[in-house]
Amino acid sequence: MTILSERAPAKINLMLDVLGRRPDGYHELLSLVAFARDAADSITLDTSRPTGCDVTGPFGGSIAGQNLIELTLAKLAAADAGLQLGHVTLTKNLPVAAGVGGGSADAAAVLRAVARANPGRAAAIDWTAIALSIGSDVPVCFQSRLSWMTGTGDGVTSIDRAADGGLYAVIANPLVPVPADKTAQVYRALRAPPLAANADRALPDLTHGAFYYAVSGRNALRPAALEIVPEIAIVLDELAALPGAKLTRMSGGGPTCFAMFNTADAAKVAAAELAARRPAWWVAASALE
Repeated sequence: MTILSERAPAKINLMLDVLGRRPDGYHELLSLVAFARDAADSITLDTSRPTGCDVTGPFGGSIAGQNLIELTLAKLAAADAGLQLGHVTLTKNLPVAAGVGGGSADAAAVLRAVARANPGRAAAIDWTAIALSIGSDVPVCFQSRLSWMTGTGDGVTSIDRAADGGLYAVIANPLVPVPADKTAQVYRALRAPPLAANADRALPDLTHGAFYYAVSGRNALRPAALEIVPEIAIVLDELAALPGAKLTRMSGGGPTCFAMFNTADAAKVAAAELAARRPAWWVAASALE
């Protein structure tokens, strides 16, 4: 019997630009992505049990539609019938449809666990192609480290953290109802222009570190997301009012937002203050990596 565990950390978009709408209807992105060390779902893969999935945890009952873990297991079986799969148990600690790539991170964690369970076959599998076929955030979540995400999610470039030191954040979600197709609605509301043929796809210079660049960036989805979930404005205001907050921004298509702090202790104190003030919200302090 083999039981393997993997963490599925929250994805945080430190900045996100939309370069334009491609001829195929998808949007060309440039995003600086980090992962929350201390805010994560978790999965276990039991290779002794039949292939399947069950879900537990505080947000387990919030998953609507097809669980991406079931889709991931099906795609792995189709990619190589000889892969040892098994039963996945997901502990869902992250809010659903929250802008932190929770489902994508879960799927990516399953990919990593199956790769570990199949050391003799893993080298022959195109894990990135499978990840992209599941969702645009899955390839960067598969790497699960500070990276540039480009294109439609198919481009992932890891970043050297040497220039940054520590990155610490308070992450907050108001836990208000959001549409099942929230992300699609946000992109429709964005009304992005067509992608220019000469669009600049060069990765920015991070000589001064990821945080330095993030401060000068933005989340281009914010105005559109506010049309769909107006409560995002309240979350951003509450985070900005926390003592020591250096940068406040929405992650992904929202409604989760974050504020950056100089130290882990400062983030923990601020998170406790916000949680006391907004007890109905989901609030976490975390290092980002």
